Amino acid sequence: MRSPFRLPWVSTGGARGVSSLPPGAAAVEAKAAGFAIVAGDGVAHWSGRSYGALSRAGFMKNPVAHRAVRLVAEAAASVPWLAYDGDAELADHPALALLAQPNGRQAGPDFFEALYGHLMLSGNAYVEPLQLSGTLRELHLLRPDRVSVVEARDGWIAAYDYRAGHVTRRLPAEVPAGRGTVALLHLKLFHPLDDHLGFPPLGAAGAALDLHNAAGEWNKALLDNSARPSGALVYQPKDGGNLSADQYERLKEELEAGYSGAVNAGRPLLLEGGLDWKSMGFSPKDMDFIEAKNAAARDIALSLGVPPMLIGIPGDNTYANYQEANRAFYRLTVVPLLTRTAASLSAWLSQAYGEPIRLEPNLDRIAGLSAERDSLWARVGAAGFLSDDEKRQEVGY
Repeated sequence: MRSPFRLPWVSTGGARGVSSLPPGAAAVEAKAAGFAIVAGDGVAHWSGRSYGALSRAGFMKNPVAHRAVRLVAEAAASVPWLAYDGDAELADHPALALLAQPNGRQAGPDFFEALYGHLMLSGNAYVEPLQLSGTLRELHLLRPDRVSVVEARDGWIAAYDYRAGHVTRRLPAEVPAGRGTVALLHLKLFHPLDDHLGFPPLGAAGAALDLHNAAGEWNKALLDNSARPSGALVYQPKDGGNLSADQYERLKEELEAGYSGAVNAGRPLLLEGGLDWKSMGFSPKDMDFIEAKNAAARDIALSLGVPPMLIGIPGDNTYANYQEANRAFYRLTVVPLLTRTAASLSAWLSQAYGEPIRLEPNLDRIAGLSAERDSLWARVGAAGFLSDDEKRQEVGY
């Protein structure tokens, strides 16, 4: 329900985009390159932080970001749901069937994988309900970059505009309470500077993402250049003077024909009188190339809550072994994401079905937490002062 109070920092209403970008970020995002390019003025140019920019430069281009996002989304989407009315479990509630098959094109894991992916790359996820004859039939995800918030004069959200092609639909933020009448569900992550939209976790690693992509581009260019740093041929004749135009063009053609490309890698350069080679670039060893790239990869993984050990990034000794890193991944990243999603879905579906529903993730089905579950069952089973019913309740039954 919309608050009756007016936000003091909002003066007028209107529609605004999904992402809040700093000044000049839109111009930077419009560049085709998704990595930092150090220009001649010594200023680094960074890719944008919108959903489209992070999707292109991160999920679709960077292997570390791609794997980390998929690891979080697939792990969270694989956990089944349980429904309760108070303490009573609802084994056959229609909400469970809806979440298992949200629409005709997506099964439950596919739907939630896309939902969690939207949260990782945008900080926002939008679920549109399809209601027929007062009954909730299907759930559909709206792409975050196509949704914009419409603010009322008091500063609170009045509606959402969804653009697909040349068509724009306005979806209300609130509908009258009643069975089968629910508005668009907006899931968002915390944003310290935005009242209505979430902040994408991958956006916090934007500099590391650009650095990692730039390192890959530089490495590829270096290999194409026979794995040698750039340099210059300097003409220093004893009697002074410069190369004539014909001599310059002939030297340029000989270099391009005889010494460029992978086929000519390692071929010695024959220099005539007065010519000297001057190296003008750093070697990978001088740049500490590998460590810089691994450090950027660790920042990308950590921003998404994935222990670097799970992705195979060297140099991370936070956890003693893979099992501890996997357990920390579920406890610190997957379970909190599931918990906040369950709370939002519970309130939303309770309004849709006109009865209280409490959704909870079935943590007993998570293989990564089996060691913790075995330890809990052993402690509860050894508690002789508890009855069988109390033991069952303690372990979640």
